[in-house]
Formats: sequence, structure tokens, C-alpha cells
Amino acid sequence: MHNRDMRYTDQSLPVGVVAAPLAGIDADVLVIPVIEHEKPPTLSLADAATGGRLVTAFESREFTGKANTTFVTPVVSIDWQSARIMLVGVGSRSAFDHGAVRMAATTAALAARERRWRRLAIALPAVLPGPDEAQAVAEGLTLGAFYSGIYKSDPDARPALIEYLIALDEGLDSHVRADFDQAIGRGYILGACSNLARSLANEPANTLTPRLFADIAGQVGSASGLVVDVLDEERLAGLNMGLLLGVARGSAEPPRMVVLRYEPPRPSGPAVLGLVGKGVTFDTGGISIKPSDGMHKMKTDMSGGAAVLAAMKAIAALRPDVRVVGVVPLVENMPGGRAIRPGDVLRSADGKTVEVLDTDAEGRLILGDALWYARHLGATHLVDVATLTGAVGVALGRTTSGLFGTPAWWVDLVGRTANRAGDRVWAMPLFDDYREQLRSEIADLTNIGGRPAGSITAALFLKEFTGGLPWAHLDIAFTAWADDALPYQAKGPTGVAVRTLAELSFTSDSWPTAGS
Repeated sequence: MHNRDMRYTDQSLPVGVVAAPLAGIDADVLVIPVIEHEKPPTLSLADAATGGRLVTAFESREFTGKANTTFVTPVVSIDWQSARIMLVGVGSRSAFDHGAVRMAATTAALAARERRWRRLAIALPAVLPGPDEAQAVAEGLTLGAFYSGIYKSDPDARPALIEYLIALDEGLDSHVRADFDQAIGRGYILGACSNLARSLANEPANTLTPRLFADIAGQVGSASGLVVDVLDEERLAGLNMGLLLGVARGSAEPPRMVVLRYEPPRPSGPAVLGLVGKGVTFDTGGISIKPSDGMHKMKTDMSGGAAVLAAMKAIAALRPDVRVVGVVPLVENMPGGRAIRPGDVLRSADGKTVEVLDTDAEGRLILGDALWYARHLGATHLVDVATLTGAVGVALGRTTSGLFGTPAWWVDLVGRTANRAGDRVWAMPLFDDYREQLRSEIADLTNIGGRPAGSITAALFLKEFTGGLPWAHLDIAFTAWADDALPYQAKGPTGVAVRTLAELSFTSDSWPTAGS
């Protein structure tokens, strides 16, 4: 299936803005966010329109505002334009943050889509009063528009598309209204780009080979105003990228490396943010082949690469003042007759030699060459994103990505940015003594360090190729895909790290200069 109709682009809906009294908002459902155990100021007004059902539900504790719960009731007043009112829980006041707002908005969107309602409006006043909250709502609604079943032949299987509206206080000053409009637009961009990454991760491996991924990246990058360069196998060989080419040898599909550059009109300084994403479009494990159970999910082993591509699209739209370069190495890891074998030694582009003990530890190999190339292109600060290790899931489960890196201030900044963006992370140690697990008798290092601290030794392998630059590594192996549907997350790809990378590009004014 090589004739694509580019369905991956049809995964987001614009978010409109209206300033009107609640009674005048025309929607299939009007959503009112509620903080747990707190009656919002709009509740009594809306309650009259529902014949008292809202307050009754609140007082009977049928609905309390618990995070990501909903209560829906018809509007009975002929003076109101909306057909229904939905209360959506934001959670407790003590846990209130942008993440809670984002999840509540997605909860409302998914609940409306399940009921096949076409027009949803969400009221911002009082409970969610500021532009930051408006951005989170726009992100959440847009994330709720993602649909994974694009290959279903039954048209009725697809949930109804929804038109989203965010209702603002009609008395807002024009300057304040402009701030809200800008924030909502920003939220839509971040949500839509997250959906792009989800769409790519959702694609079967036969429709998203390295060459097809590179073609899509070229289209997305060029349409976004980015400078795009796609390196084929000959150029990769000319750069002596032995790690990447070694992994690609077992597949009939040739490798690619995509480079995307963003150049601001007036750069704030000499810094260049380098974003590197693992792009293994399918991973069998190679000669160290994986068990068949669950191997179908290995189509998502390019989720880090998808995150980088989507983040670069967002950066081009949001226009930060820092230069950014995105690098996505693309391969299939297959057990063909030319595949690398356990015990083989590969030479990286920067000259380091690697003894391959396990061909299923291929992601770190291609990232090693890609990190070197990002440095070669002038990156001064690095972040890589990869579905890298099963060990990170043992340590942190399915809700938190592993964060590794150096120095501490860079890791802290990336961590704070990620958590604010809704991509929960937890910093893990990189003590020097773990490096001993990568010692090889015949080469500079091995590509695995054994079962103990597997995610840490994988990160330390990557560190070898960062050239001492500020560097952070996000291991998203267990957060890139949701195995279970939640009120705020459909089953399937999550788009993790897109918002983190995009938001990080706006923090460059806080980066210490060289030598400070």
C-alpha cells in the first residue's frame, strides 16, 4: 500500500472563539468546567435552564467535580440555544494546573464524540479565567479530535466530527480578548501537531517505510516554511554513519535521515536547539528477534521521530527566537541475510567503535550517529526522544517518561517544561559507575549493559555521542502508546513529547551562555 491519500493530515479541527452570554451559545452541548466540590458562579444560571438538574446532581453527589468525570442533562428552557449542558470535573483545587484543564477539555471532547454530537462549546469564565487556561482548553479539545480507525471501511464507525467553540466573557477588554485569541491559537497549534505525531505513529509499517516517512517529512517541513534536507544511503555512507547503516542492512528498505531547520528572523543569540528523534519504522529486533506476541506494536518505534517532525512544524508556526534543527534517522530493523549479528563491531560517524551484543538494541545505535550529526550541524543544546527501553516501563510504568541528561540545570529545565506541557517525566540518575556495564573487550563500548539499570545504561550509551553539550534524553517507550482507553485519552498513540519540544524552544532566554 504505497499510494497514500495523506489521511494523517485530517486529525484536527479549528477552535472557534465566541464572546456571548451562555444562553446565546448555539451548540449540541455546552460544557461547564467544575472544580471538585466547588459550585461555579455559572451553575445557578445554567441550572435554571435545565429545570434544576445541575444543582440536584451536585447536592446529591451524583456529580462532584472529580477529575475527568462528566454529567450531562438536556436544556429545557426555550430561551437557551444549546441543546444540552455537560459538567466536566477538573479535580481538586489543590491539584489544579494546566494539565488538569487540558485533560478535562479532552474528556469533554471524547464524551461528545462518543455521543456523535457535532458542535461543542466550553465556557471559560470564572473557573478557568486566564489565557493560559484557554490555551490548555484549546489543546485538550484538539487532542480529543484524533481518530485512530482511519482504515475502517464502515463510514459509520468514525465518530462524528465536532466543531469546537470556546466561550469567553462578553465583557472582555479588547486587549485581553486579543491575549485569549492568541493563547487559543497557540493551543490549537500544539494540539494539532500532537495529532500529527499520533497519526504517523498509528500508521502501519507498510504505509510508513523510511522513504515514505521522509517524503511526508519533506512535505510537512516545506509547507511549514522549514528548510528540509533528506540524506539517502549514499550520503549517509559518505558521512561514515556506520551505526545507522549497520542497523539498516537487514532490510530491503533503504535508510534515510531527515533534517529540518528553523531559522528565526532575528535570532536571540548563538544557541541552536538540536532535536533528535528515533525513527525505526518497524522493529523486529533483527537477528535478536522479538517474541511474536505484541510485535505488531513495533510500528510505533518511530514515535520519537514523529514527535520531532511534529514539534518542528509547531515551532515553525509559533516562531520562537532560537534556531532549531531537527534530525530524524529512519530505518527498519529486520533479520535479513545481510543483517548485523551479535558480536559484530560497527564504527560510528564520530569514530567510536561499538560491539553489538544485541541487535534489538538498535535505537541507540541510530541515535548515536544522529546526535553526532546534530552537533555537526551546529547544535549547542540537545534533546533526543526515543521509544528506547522496556526497562523504563519497569521503573516508571505507563504514565511517566524517563528523563536523563546533563548538566543538572538543563535536565531540570526540560523536566519543568515537559511537566507543564502535560508530558509527565521523572529524572533518572546517570552515575559514572553505570558506564562500566558498557565496557567491551574488543571495542570502545557495547550497545547494551545487561538487565540491571537498562534504561540508564542506554542513556549513557547516547551520552557518548553528545560531545559534552547540554543534553536531555526522553525515553518514551511506555508512554508513546496507551493500551487502555481513559476518559481523557483514547486507546492508541499519545503524541508524547511534541508539546514539550515546542515549548522548550521558548525558554532559550534562560539558557546559560558558554562558560557560565
